[in-house]
Formats: sequence, structure tokens, C-alpha cells
Amino acid sequence: MSGKVYLVGAGPGDPDLITVKGLRLIRQADVILYDLLIPMSLLDDARPDAELVNVGKQPKKHRFSQDEINRLIVDYATRGLTVVRLKGGDPLVFGRGSEEALACRVAGIAFEIVPGVSSAFAVPAYAGIPLTHRNVSTSFTVFTGHEDPTKPEASVNYSALAQLDGTLVILMGVNQLGQISAELIAAGMPADKPAAIIQTGTTDAQRTVIGTLGTLPDLALAAEIRPPATIVIGEVVALREMGVAWFTEAAVLELP
Repeated sequence: MSGKVYLVGAGPGDPDLITVKGLRLIRQADVILYDLLIPMSLLDDARPDAELVNVGKQPKKHRFSQDEINRLIVDYATRGLTVVRLKGGDPLVFGRGSEEALACRVAGIAFEIVPGVSSAFAVPAYAGIPLTHRNVSTSFTVFTGHEDPTKPEASVNYSALAQLDGTLVILMGVNQLGQISAELIAAGMPADKPAAIIQTGTTDAQRTVIGTLGTLPDLALAAEIRPPATIVIGEVVALREMGVAWFTEAAVLELP
């Protein structure tokens, strides 16, 4: 009899932000295939006899390809095991969880998707930046700064994004921040639009750089901001200094 696969979101970095269901499944799993961006302390809750498999990816350095990860998930479940695929943030927000779910479906393996707290909104919240405010922004848009390099052309429509009145949130965009900023400005977004980048958000190592759309790339470079980081562009950034900031950070760097 086949086992079952649970695609579990581990949250954005603070281990306390995992869901109750996600933690329960970690404690029950026969095998856990985990990413590098999960809070590693969550693995302490695994059973002593559980098999822990690191399938995390780094830029230009992948232990396993996505196809290989899909096969591992299916193989373990075929052996009748309870499999937790533990993914940073939410499994369906730039997490390739849908590809893993489809691999299970094709193989006839039962699966469940357990949503997680996404860095898209949790990291700005820990930086004191609300994505919406009824007097400032009534919408937010999330997009990736790191598209699939095998695609024939980029699908991010910067012209459309530049015309939006709401907040922009960019995930996986640290190395592309200069290009993203230039594209948005060229498309008509004001260079003085408030902007922020938050590194390792929701953790004790959180660092925030505050500036504008035009200045943020140089400020982030000077501050040596590294992935993982979340970028926020919009008037809501200013609400941080108006009193929404609450989390004690490792460093806060602001435009003079």
C-alpha cells in the first residue's frame, strides 16, 4: 500500500510561525525532505527514527534537480511511508509545490497541501511595513525577481507594474534589484517612491535597508544585503517610521 505525501509550508524563518498542522505532521513523518530555507530547528521535532533528506537548492548548486526531488517523493511514498516535503514559506508561492503535487497525482500517490506563512507578507510585517492601509494602499502585487532561466522570454510586465497604485513585493530579487529598479523607473514609476529590502526576515538576524526605488540598489549593495531577502516598494514603507515598527532587528539602515 502506498503512503501519503504532505507538502508543508515551514514559514518564513521564525520557527514559531509554522502552522499547528505542519508541526504535527513533522512529528509523525517517516521521512522529511527539506529545503535550506526552512527553520532548521523544526527538524528537532522529527521522530528519532525519521529519515531526514536535505534537498535544498543554492544558486548554481543543486543537490538534486526538481525532477529528482519529484522522484524521491514518489519513491518514498510508494514504499508505504508518510512523507513530509518541508518547504520554506508557503509551498505554492514560488515554491514549486504544484510541480510536486502533480508528480504525486501522475504516480497515483495521495497528497495534501498544508499552507505556510509566506515571506511575501510576514517579512514586511516583521519590518513594520503593512502591505495595505486604507489611506495609502488597497492592494499588493507579489512577483519573483528570479524567473525560470529556461523560459524563452521574461514574463514580468514592468510597464503594467509601474502603473499600479498599490504595493509591490518582490521575492528572490536581491541579485536583480538594480535591473528591477531600472525597469520600473523606465516604465514610469517615480524614482523617489519609498522602498525597502529586508534580509533574513522574522529571524534574529533580520536587517532592513530603507530608501527609495532609485537609491535602494546602491544602499543594499553598500549594506552587503544577501539572499534571502524581501523587497517592498510603495508608500506603505513610510508607515514603519510612523509607529508600526515593533521587531528588534540586527541592523536598520536608512537613507540620510
